[in-house]
Amino acid sequence: MKLTTGIALLLLAISAAAQSHLDVQTTVHKEEVFVNAAGEEETRLVTAERVVPGETVYYTITFTNISNDSADNVVITNPIAENLVYLDGSAAGEGMDIVFSADGGVSFAAATDLTVTDNGTSRTATAEDFTHVRWVMRNDLAAGAQGIARFAAVLE
Repeated sequence: MKLTTGIALLLLAISAAAQSHLDVQTTVHKEEVFVNAAGEEETRLVTAERVVPGETVYYTITFTNISNDSADNVVITNPIAENLVYLDGSAAGEGMDIVFSADGGVSFAAATDLTVTDNGTSRTATAEDFTHVRWVMRNDLAAGAQGIARFAAVLE
């Protein structure tokens, strides 16, 4: 299976209060191994134009407050495509609380508090169950300020 960055790898939902204030840019990268001038192997991130099963993709969502006012209630929600599995522990965002959904974005909770039901039995959700990642800013985003949210997933 080939995945390209032009395909809907990432859809963002931004809270209504912040939507008119923010410019949101998303980049998708993967690791590439190369040989440096000393003949040693190194790894670098490159644009993920093609991804094959088993490869990890790295999402970076950069958002900038382009208004003259502070943006409050900034919430960024990112669905995880069906053919991607969230890489446990990879979500990051300074000054943000990170929560997950395992029910298609209906409800959100901390990863350790999220549950799913399998064959009538409730269990703690695992990274493979996650359908969405959500970042909730703890404070307002000042005019002109920028924030970054990240996560990684593996193509099945």
